[in-house]
Amino acid sequence: MNWFDAIVLGIVQGLTEFLPISSSAHLRIVGELIGSEDPGAAFTAITQLGTEAAVLVVFWKDIVRIISRWARALPVRPPSQRLSSADPDARMGWMIIIGSLPIGILGLLLENWIDTSFRNLWITVVMLAVFGLLLGWADAACVQRKKLTDLTWPNAISFGFAQALALIPGVSRSGGTITMGRFLGYTREAAARYSFLLAMPAVFASGLYKVVKVFTGDNQVVWGPTIVATILAFVVGWACIVWFLKLVSTKSYKPFVWYRIVLAIVVAVLLGTGVLTAMGTVAA
Repeated sequence: MNWFDAIVLGIVQGLTEFLPISSSAHLRIVGELIGSEDPGAAFTAITQLGTEAAVLVVFWKDIVRIISRWARALPVRPPSQRLSSADPDARMGWMIIIGSLPIGILGLLLENWIDTSFRNLWITVVMLAVFGLLLGWADAACVQRKKLTDLTWPNAISFGFAQALALIPGVSRSGGTITMGRFLGYTREAAARYSFLLAMPAVFASGLYKVVKVFTGDNQVVWGPTIVATILAFVVGWACIVWFLKLVSTKSYKPFVWYRIVLAIVVAVLLGTGVLTAMGTVAA
């Protein structure tokens, strides 16, 4: 991977991570178009650290409040100093932890498939189209009543499994969780905010895990370009979060639905004409 590729892919990661259009699919597609190589699962996971750092900045006050009140509600504290487990922020802390388990467990169990078979672009085409249609249906047909304070344990687990589907490029981490949120009756803004918060443990764990594997020799990453891409992903991702949260408070997800369907058709054509290959060569 050269510096130009890294700059382009870093911007692509920042632009697509928080939109319901699948950042991993875009990195896979754009990576091959500009360099005839798949940037690889390790590059994807590490650059996602940049976008999740943007979540830390935007939601810093919320994150600090949730962590501090969750810690104060732990049973190890003396009863006189312990916060009630029914406290909304303490409950949110546990729900984020529980909701992160499906993607963590499945990510480890399916690691070899994630790094290889799941990156087949024909699978990406199907996921882009199918989950685009699901998002469009859920957003148009389901009510918008629930806020994050209404989050229940069954809902938190459902969000978690929806996020786990993003292990397949084309599904989209935010797209899967937002679709589930709309299906369950949460407002667009509530579904988006919980999607961002829920992604943090999984993405940081995945990125750091890939960093460790790089140093132990199981993966290869060109560090200079990868670091630049990660920094760019942070800057662009921060701007994208702010814009997206303002957008979903007043607009539907219909533009993203159409974008996913059109992209699926374009990628299918490029595969059919040989411009893209279903299983690209992973960049080193």
